[in-house]
Formats: sequence, structure tokens, C-alpha cells
Amino acid sequence: MHRQDLEAMDFEELWLLHEELTKILAEKITAEKRELEKRLAQLNQPDQFGGPEGGATGTGPSQPPRRKYPKVVPKYFNPLKPTETWSGRGKQPRWLVAALQSGHTLEEFRIRENGEASNRNAGGHEH
Repeated sequence: MHRQDLEAMDFEELWLLHEELTKILAEKITAEKRELEKRLAQLNQPDQFGGPEGGATGTGPSQPPRRKYPKVVPKYFNPLKPTETWSGRGKQPRWLVAALQSGHTLEEFRIRENGEASNRNAGGHEH
């Protein structure tokens, strides 16, 4: 269909054409998806039987379950809100970044093994 043919059509004809195209595209997408799912099932089939080839790939649902990591104990706490803690892993929390920028050291916020902060004066400063 040429562009001139489309421009010559009125709104109703264009809308019906749009609906027809949408229906055809949806059917084709569904058929393509079904075909891809069949192919994927065929590719995953050796993994289901636990053959030697299946275990070597390490992909798909036959992978061993992920190792459980122990809970990380917090190492630092916010003296203004003691419930806010940080384990020392990942991105530093905002309260700690602000405190470090205002001149405090990381050691001031460390949690001792007995649960007390190493520097009790750290909570006396406004952040």
C-alpha cells in the first residue's frame, strides 16, 4: 500500500485498518512467542535429564541453589539515631557521609563488641 493511498483514506477507514493491523500483529507476536518457547524448551531438555553435558553449562533452572551468606553484623552506628547502622559494606549511608564531611572520623562511629561506641562524644556534635 502506498503512502498516497493512506492519505486518501478517511479517518474511519484508517482506524479500521489500524485495528486490523493490531490484530494481525498480536497474532503474529503470539505465534512467534510460542515458537520461541518451543525452541527454548528443546534447548533446556538435556538439563532436565541431568546428563553430563547439562551440568557443565551451568545455565538455566538446573543450577545449584545459591549459597546462603551469613547476616552481616553492623560495625558503625549513627549516634543521633542509634537504630541506623552500617556494616561497612557497600555505599556509605547519608548520615555517615555528612558526619565525615564535617570533620568526624570513621572510628568515632564504630560499634564496640560490648555494644558501646568507641567515642561517646561523637553524639554530642550536631551533624
